[in-house]
Amino acid sequence: MLTRRTLLTGALTGVACGGLRMPIAAQSFGLPDGYFVPAEEVRHERTFMQWPASTRVHPDPDFLMDLQESIADIANTISAFEPVVMLMNRKHALLARRMLSNNVEIWDIPTDDLWARDSGPLFAVDGNGGLAVSNLNFNGWGNKQFHRNDGLVAQRVAERLGLPVYDSGITGEPGGVETDGAGTLMAHESSWVNPNRNDSDRAEIEARLLAAYGATKMIWAPGIAGADITDDHIDALARFVAPGQILIQLPDVSDTDPFSLSAFETYDILAEASDARGQRLQLVDLPYPERPRVTSADFVASYVNYYVCNGAVIAAEFGDRDTDQEAARVLADLYPDREIMMLNVDPVGETGGGIHCATQQQPATR
Repeated sequence: MLTRRTLLTGALTGVACGGLRMPIAAQSFGLPDGYFVPAEEVRHERTFMQWPASTRVHPDPDFLMDLQESIADIANTISAFEPVVMLMNRKHALLARRMLSNNVEIWDIPTDDLWARDSGPLFAVDGNGGLAVSNLNFNGWGNKQFHRNDGLVAQRVAERLGLPVYDSGITGEPGGVETDGAGTLMAHESSWVNPNRNDSDRAEIEARLLAAYGATKMIWAPGIAGADITDDHIDALARFVAPGQILIQLPDVSDTDPFSLSAFETYDILAEASDARGQRLQLVDLPYPERPRVTSADFVASYVNYYVCNGAVIAAEFGDRDTDQEAARVLADLYPDREIMMLNVDPVGETGGGIHCATQQQPATR
């Protein structure tokens, strides 16, 4: 089975739409003055998700059904707290409707895979009722996966909503950068300063990212290029809880695999960093599950890849009672005004992602 933790060599014959890495030219890119991408914890208008249906991406029909059931479980859970829109080709709607709550709306926007965090629209606001889409030009994580439909999702959602789209001038994914909504971004260089996405140096890419988010301060850690399909997205490792506060998941100190080493390197950098307001960052750490239900090397067991919606935090549990309870406790402490919902979505982890990867929020503007 191909997963996002597996490098998909040769899997992209015939890729269309956004198939080339993007050179950064000297022209106007980024959001207009006054616009910015807000933090995830602000009030949402709705959540967008994508229906996994491509047998080219997921050739095992039994696993694809399990994956669809997990995506439906996430959507149904979120829909108890805020509206959810599931994007899919209308030919899949009859089957999907059997799994989805009536609270989940279906839009006829074709998709290839489920990763709405990366290929869905990145919304920006201006604080005065304005709403726009900042386009990061998704290209299948550096052309590692077929994305004929997913490469058009952000534009098509913007068109349906009647929103302007502002080109960032760079190629990448929102899952590869975290924002505190107050001017600070953090990311792994491996997901951005990478010729499979951008032909430019770090300084130029940083300037474009800051303009795409309406932010002023960038915190970089190296990350790992080539070890997984995302080139080490930061949202599976570290998340802003609030300005000045980060939740990070650290492995056992005895681990020597590349992702573990990268995690500690990122931790050390964040521990010495300051945000856009000049304040040092407070780091809260969580362990990895020691006894998860799934033990595959490709399985992503990330508690921090959670989603914050109106009134709740939707997170994964992995079958390790001790660490599952610890994760729920820490999340409850960090988000005291929200209900903590822990879900078994192992098929999503088997494909190399998590709940945050499968969701994208539209912030409320009124």
